[in-house]
Amino acid sequence: MIKDFSQEYKQKLRTPEDAVSVVKSGDWIDYTSCLGKPELLDRALAGRKDELWDVKIRGNLMAGPLAVVECDESQEHFIYHSWHCSSYERRLCDKGLCYYIPMVFHNNAAYYEFFLDVNVVMVSVTPMDQHGYFHFSVNTGVAAPIARMADIVIVEVNEHLPKIRGGYDECIHISDVDYIVEGKHEPPLDIAATPPTEIDRRIAAHLIPYIVDGATLQLGIGSMPNALGELLADSDLKDLGMHTELCSDAYLQLYKAGKLTNRKKQIDRGKGVFGCAVGSRALYEWLDDNPGVAAYPLEYVNRPSVIAQIDNMVSINSCVAVDLYGQVAAETSGARQISGTGGQLDFLIGASASRGGKAFICMSSVYVDKYGETHSRIRPQFDGDIITSPRSQVYFLATEYGVINLEGRSTWERAEGLISIAHPAFRDYLIKEAEKRKIWRRSNKR
Repeated sequence: MIKDFSQEYKQKLRTPEDAVSVVKSGDWIDYTSCLGKPELLDRALAGRKDELWDVKIRGNLMAGPLAVVECDESQEHFIYHSWHCSSYERRLCDKGLCYYIPMVFHNNAAYYEFFLDVNVVMVSVTPMDQHGYFHFSVNTGVAAPIARMADIVIVEVNEHLPKIRGGYDECIHISDVDYIVEGKHEPPLDIAATPPTEIDRRIAAHLIPYIVDGATLQLGIGSMPNALGELLADSDLKDLGMHTELCSDAYLQLYKAGKLTNRKKQIDRGKGVFGCAVGSRALYEWLDDNPGVAAYPLEYVNRPSVIAQIDNMVSINSCVAVDLYGQVAAETSGARQISGTGGQLDFLIGASASRGGKAFICMSSVYVDKYGETHSRIRPQFDGDIITSPRSQVYFLATEYGVINLEGRSTWERAEGLISIAHPAFRDYLIKEAEKRKIWRRSNKR
């Protein structure tokens, strides 16, 4: 006989205003990630602004607006922090209203277990099932370790969240919940895939020859992964797999084309593994109660030793710029925070240790600034940019001009390779800069 949890549910049910009354000045609050944002609780907490001081809030990949931020530009009452910036959080950083927390994703659970305080966690979940469980949905990658360490757990039931099957820690039982909040929510934003540019397609075309039947893919989000998804969907490749921190519409595209089967994976065979998901409503519908996918905490998804167990693991990420030494800046432009460290370093290490595995970092060769001036993404040497991936861990790099492998290469070999995939208009300049730094051999062919 299934136990009836309805009475316990009623006892823990609160209005948003009653639930946030537990927050005290000086507390650390966690909103977890992406669709885990507690819309009702956020607005209720903002309503207490005048009676609270120095309440510190963490989140990441949050779509706007956040009421606690928008109501208090003084930051005397609420101070917001992000592990990985969405476009909305990036704009907050530009205004000085968000503080970035550096992190490699596979350490997410350990940070909370050993180092961080969580006085209250507020997280959106699916409606409770007959067994008394609320699912963390597309927020599974980060939610459970935070809830486990929180002094007070408040769940906000969101009727639109997809129920995602998982490997472990994909849900929380009512016995571990202190308060439950209900209310009407808008459906999740329908975030359409970014259309690939011609440069994206050229970069993606360079990567296709490196991918084999049965390869497992980690794709970042953005137009370049979508371009690769298009090309793979139209290719002769088969039995591809998914093991990724962030699931996007590129995987749905591969599934619809019959390419994504997960049959050849050495672990989690038959299941596409991910931590979080951001994309279209069609993506969320595909993930909903799908036995072919499994959500896991990032401590599993992004653990390099786990990634390395998957043969032919192919990791594809992007960056803002690289210098002639092979250092990669993927999260800032100068000192401006754009995104976050995320899982780039995790997958660089893990995919490169996989049998047949490859780790790519991709970028267009140039960009145009707001004044219309064109700049090379391959620079002589960084000066002030935040380094996401050190030169000792960077392997394959790709632009629309080709792919190079820096693994085991000396400084002059790196400079030569990078200049070969730079935009032709900047190659002579980069050669001269390499010569100044004594990393250009005189016998090099120009």
